[in-house]
Amino acid sequence: MIAAEFEPAPKPDRRRSRRAATSINAGLGRDGLDRALCKVTNISLHGARLHTYSPMDKGASIWLTLPRIGQVTATIVWADDFEAGCQFEEPLDDAAFAKLVGANAEFG
Repeated sequence: MIAAEFEPAPKPDRRRSRRAATSINAGLGRDGLDRALCKVTNISLHGARLHTYSPMDKGASIWLTLPRIGQVTATIVWADDFEAGCQFEEPLDDAAFAKLVGANAEFG
């Protein structure tokens, strides 16, 4: 038997931008008509993690209405029961991101 010590390589961070932990009530629907509610539990310039009250389908296009920002188009990139991750069609700009998370955001 051979015993050896090893140190695992760190996992590379594949995200393009940092995520901020949040608890933002948002809507899902088109043209300002929110057909369903959700909660944004973390957000970045490029996407968000959603807690939903109905299942989402991977690959679905959604219209997410964010407070102080308005409607953004996104694609569901993963979904698991009542949580989903979405990627914004157009990244948020720094000013819009700051409006959502404020100065005291916790980044992860």
